[in-house]
Amino acid sequence: MRICVVDGQGGGIGSVLIKRLKEVYLEEHEVIALGTNAVATAQMMKARANRGACGENAIIRTVFTADVILGSISVVLANAMMGEVTPRIAEAIASAPAPKILLPLTRSRVEVVGLSPEPLPHLVEIIVTERLKELLKNV
Repeated sequence: MRICVVDGQGGGIGSVLIKRLKEVYLEEHEVIALGTNAVATAQMMKARANRGACGENAIIRTVFTADVILGSISVVLANAMMGEVTPRIAEAIASAPAPKILLPLTRSRVEVVGLSPEPLPHLVEIIVTERLKELLKNV
């Protein structure tokens, strides 16, 4: 399975996701780090992603090859992350056929109502050990 992790700015959220993915699944799946900038990609590569690329075109081209896309909800919000998520990036991710499992974290002026606030480590655990496992059973 090809898992694309998309992040921007400092790559902290993506790094946490990738680190936990590698702890749980070892090398069973290909993890691709897609950063909106070189710093985010480098941080995710340090977390042991199999491959990485950065920038708008790399993200747009690669998300359509993904079996699943992980990141924060900001990756589908045009102009989020201080403008790093371009409208083309947001559209490509939202339009990609792969299921998207997104963390309800955003610094944009968007609030997702109805979710209980959980710290990042808890949310990552839910993605990696529950939601992703459910997807893997159906593949």
